[in-house]
This record gives sequence, C-alpha cells and structure tokens, in this order.
Amino acid sequence: MSGGAVAREAGVRVLIVDDEPELTELMCAAVAEAGWHPFTAEDGRSALRITRACAPHVVVLDGMLPDVDGVEVLRRLRGENDRLPVLMLTARDALEHRIDGLSAGADDYVTKPFSLEEVMLRLRGLLRRAGAEEVREDGPVRVLGDLVAAGRTREVQRGGTPVPLTAKEFDLLWFLMSHPHQVLSKAQILDHVWNASFDGEGNLVEVYVYSLRAKIDKGRPSVIRTVRGVGYAIRAAED
Repeated sequence: MSGGAVAREAGVRVLIVDDEPELTELMCAAVAEAGWHPFTAEDGRSALRITRACAPHVVVLDGMLPDVDGVEVLRRLRGENDRLPVLMLTARDALEHRIDGLSAGADDYVTKPFSLEEVMLRLRGLLRRAGAEEVREDGPVRVLGDLVAAGRTREVQRGGTPVPLTAKEFDLLWFLMSHPHQVLSKAQILDHVWNASFDGEGNLVEVYVYSLRAKIDKGRPSVIRTVRGVGYAIRAAED
C-alpha cells in the first residue's frame, strides 16, 4: 500500500502515518480486511500532503516521526480540519508525549507495542462517533501524488484544483491510475478504454494522451511518461 499511488477501492479511508514498514504493512492488512481503504505516509510532510489529497475519515498517527514531530503534525491537521478523528501511537514510557498529544487534539491513543485488535476497535469507535463507520457511497478513489480521481463522481483534482475532463479523457486517466508505475501499451489502452483492437495505425491514443496532459499538468511536472516504442506509464510527479 502506498500513499503516492492507490488502487484499492473502498469507502472509509484510513491514513496510517508511521515510519516502521513492517508495522505499517500489518496495519494496512487489518484495515483492508475491515473493508476500508488504507493510505500510508512515512513522515509528517507526506502525511499532511496525503491528507489534503485523499481526505481520510480517520488518521493513525505515530508520535515519533523522522522529520516533523507527531504532535506538531497533529496540530497542523487540527488547524486544517478540527473534526478529523486522530488515533495517536505512542511509546509505552512516553507519558509526557501522550499528554501533549491529547492536549493537541488527539481523540484517542494506544501505546506500543499494541494488538491490532485493540487498534481496530478504537478506530471503529472513532469512526462511529464521527458518523463515518458506514461510509460506502464515496466510490473508488485513485490518488497519485497531488492527483486525485473519484470514480463515482468522475471528478479529478490536481493540487486541490478541479480539472474538467471529457468522458474518454477520464476513462483513460482512470485506467492509467489503476496501474501506477506500470507501462501500458497502446494495444492495452485501446482494448480497455475504447474496447477496440490495435491495428498498428492511427494516433487515437497519442491524441488523447496529449489532451490529457494539457489539462492535468498546466505548468506542473508531467505525471504521464512516454516510454518510446512501448507505451505510457503514470507516476507521481515527485517519483
């Protein structure tokens, strides 16, 4: 699971902020098993960026991060959304840190080491109190860096700015974002987006890729890469 590129579909979005890969992987598995959509960030700056991009329903936030202190991240989250439920993870002997976290606006906390069952119970409680436990109507969401696409509403944003697309432009973008970092051939794109076979002639795919780039980039680093002789791949601008 990655904060930069998301392909799993779900309603409830859970952002997990922790720099321990093994712990993050376990929590992602538990969140996915619950039918929710896990997003991840390994540092504070990424957590703030991903929060703005995907609008999670709840955040699991480690108190000790490699760049920005978890309590400071919490304060910044609260400054942008004072109703976002946040579950803090703290070291067992960090009483002062727990107090600081609760004072900064954490809704709940668990101490490391902890059981996944306890974390999931606490998350369910936070979601229930926030009225988000039964969220299912958001539909699938794709996130790639600062690019966000919503499957149900077919809305697209880049850096928080809406990007109007035609029906086929959206279909093309959705297909690319469903396979982040993967090089897709023109034949694959024609088959999935237009339900047509590739006869080696014409430039339909090139025309739509050009149009799509013009709309979603607009002075920003391009996210759609051309792999000469092969096809196209979409990656976050910072990759």
